[in-house]
Amino acid sequence: MTNHPASNRRPTFVEPEIYYAQLAAVHIATGALITDPAGRVLIVKPNYRPHWLIPGGMVDDGEPPHEACARELKEELGVHVGVERLLVVDWAPAYGARTRPILYLLFDAGDLHDTRIRLQHDELDDYAFVDPEKAEAHLAPGVAARVPAALKARTAGTTIYLPGAGG
Repeated sequence: MTNHPASNRRPTFVEPEIYYAQLAAVHIATGALITDPAGRVLIVKPNYRPHWLIPGGMVDDGEPPHEACARELKEELGVHVGVERLLVVDWAPAYGARTRPILYLLFDAGDLHDTRIRLQHDELDDYAFVDPEKAEAHLAPGVAARVPAALKARTAGTTIYLPGAGG
């Protein structure tokens, strides 16, 4: 029998409540890539930020991300759409008032005609379907990187990870 240094160590046991309390805590946000039949991308103008956003929002405690995305679309746009495949995973470090990192999950919500949208004016001032290359001019740089990535992932049938691109 060979004497390995690892075999001389005793296992370190940490009570589950202590172990889980020490794990990283992150905020989770979702968004939806929604296009119109012409291939233009839906963006929304919140009344609490200077830039436009991709529709979506924060995940509530205990809520599955895809359900959070569908809920946010119903609340903000008045539409019930299927939230399908995960297109983009984005991560951003804590910044400013946001004291935790954020994990952003962008789902494919397919095509939508704007006649179905009923804007919720408590949070949003406007919405627009814009050409993908024009969407980037309205969005913050970290958010803008998600649009071409999502379109590429949709076409390729894959998921794209953008480490640290988000904001």
